[in-house]
Amino acid sequence: MSRNKTNVPEAKSAMNRFKMEVANELGVPLTDGYNGNLTSAQNGSVGGYMVKKMIEAQEKQMSGK
Repeated sequence: MSRNKTNVPEAKSAMNRFKMEVANELGVPLTDGYNGNLTSAQNGSVGGYMVKKMIEAQEKQMSGK
């Protein structure tokens, strides 16, 4: 059972595109579908970098820049 549930269903495709963009930036060979061949470190780096970029964007928006 997956617990990964998007609170705003309309945002799901945008989050998937963002995830693929970040994976590409990091050089992680993420694909649509099953990614069991990737290490926890690879998958974690994608999620961690996504959070970092979202925080940076929010801070930038809050500062009015």
